[in-house]
Amino acid sequence: MLLKEILTYKKGKSPQKEFTSGKLVLYLTPEYLRGKSEPNMINDFPNKVEVADGDLLLLWDGSNAGEFFIGKKGILSSTMVKLNYSFKKYNKEFLFYQLKSFENYLKAQTNGSGIPHVDKEILLGLNVDQFTKSEQARIAAILSTADEAIANTEALIAKYQSIKTGLMQDLLTCGIDEKGNILSKRTHKFVKKNGIEVPVEWDVVRLKDCVKKGTVITYGIVQTGEHQKEGISVLRTVDLKDDHIDYSKLLKTTSEISNVYKRTILQEGDLVCNVRASVGDFNIIPKVLEGVNTTRGVARISPKKEISNYFLLWFLKSEKNKRQIELLVKGTTFIDINIADLREIFVCLPKSTFEQEKIADILNNTLQIIQNQKANLAKLQSIKTGLM
Repeated sequence: MLLKEILTYKKGKSPQKEFTSGKLVLYLTPEYLRGKSEPNMINDFPNKVEVADGDLLLLWDGSNAGEFFIGKKGILSSTMVKLNYSFKKYNKEFLFYQLKSFENYLKAQTNGSGIPHVDKEILLGLNVDQFTKSEQARIAAILSTADEAIANTEALIAKYQSIKTGLMQDLLTCGIDEKGNILSKRTHKFVKKNGIEVPVEWDVVRLKDCVKKGTVITYGIVQTGEHQKEGISVLRTVDLKDDHIDYSKLLKTTSEISNVYKRTILQEGDLVCNVRASVGDFNIIPKVLEGVNTTRGVARISPKKEISNYFLLWFLKSEKNKRQIELLVKGTTFIDINIADLREIFVCLPKSTFEQEKIADILNNTLQIIQNQKANLAKLQSIKTGLM
C-alpha cells in the first residue's frame, strides 16, 4: 500500500514575533527533539500547529531533511511536519519504526537548489507492507525493547565517559597514595615545579627528557606510495583516532625508503601523535604494528623504561596537556605543531614507577569498560537493524 493512502501531514508555522500573548509555549525544534538543545520557550501565537506527546513528526526542511521523530507536547517548528493517520488501523510505535526504515532513502532523495527539503511525491509514493493491528503491536514491542537496551547502553557509556574525565583530572593532577587513595591538598604537600603545582613526590620535566637515550621525538617519511601493494606499512594522520589506531587501510612504502627513516620505525609500546592537520590524537603502538613507519604528519615518542608508557599516554591526552598543545599550534588554514616545540612541553610525572602504573591501570580499566560497552552498543544496533 502506498503511504499516501495511510497518512497526511501538516507543516509547522514560524513564530509571529510581533504577536505578544503573555503566554509562553515550547517551540519544538529538531535539536531539542534530539536532546541536543535546551527548551525554546516562545510567545504563543495564532495558527500554530500543536503537537501532543507521542505524535509522529518529520523534518521537512534542512540539512537532515527526512528524519522522523516522536513528538513532545509543544508547538511545531516551521521546518517540520506533523503526520496524521488512522489510529484504528495503525499502531503508533509500529508506524514510527516502519517510517524510520525509509529514513536513509528519504534523506538521499531530498531536493531543492537552496535549502534541501523532502520530496512530497517520493514520500507519499513509498510502498509499505501491511500487518494486522496485533502484529504491529508485537513488532513494535520487540523493537521498543531493543531501543531500550540501546538507550541504557548509551547511558552507561556516557556515565563512564564522565567518570573517566573526572579520574583523569584527579589522578593526573593530584596522584594517589600507596593504598590507591587520591591525594588532597588538605592532607598532602603540593609544590610548584617549573610553574606547575604538583605533589611533592612528582617531577615536572620536558617531554624530550622522557624518551629513551639515543632516540628523539621525530616524524618520518615525506610521502608514501599511494598504490604500493607490498612493503612496509606506514601510519598517517588519518589512521590515528582519539582513542584507537585504525590500521585497516594503511598505505605502504618500500623497505629502502623506510630504512632512510629508521628513527621513526615503530616498536611496541611507542607513542604516536598527529602533528599536522589534526594535532593530538595520542595513541600507543600495539605489537601488531611493530616495524611500521610513519609519515611526516605523525610523531614517534619512545618512552624511557623507567617511565610508564601508558601513564605518559594518559598525561598527553589530559586537558592540562591539551592546553599546552593549543598554545603551540601553528597556522590558521593548516594546523600543525613544530616538533621542536613538542619536545619542550612539560610532563607532570610521579617519581615512583609504581604510582605511574597504578594511575595508568585505573584509567586503562575505565577505558576498557567504555570500549566493551561500545562493542555491546554496536552489537545491539546491529541486532535492531536485523530485526527491522
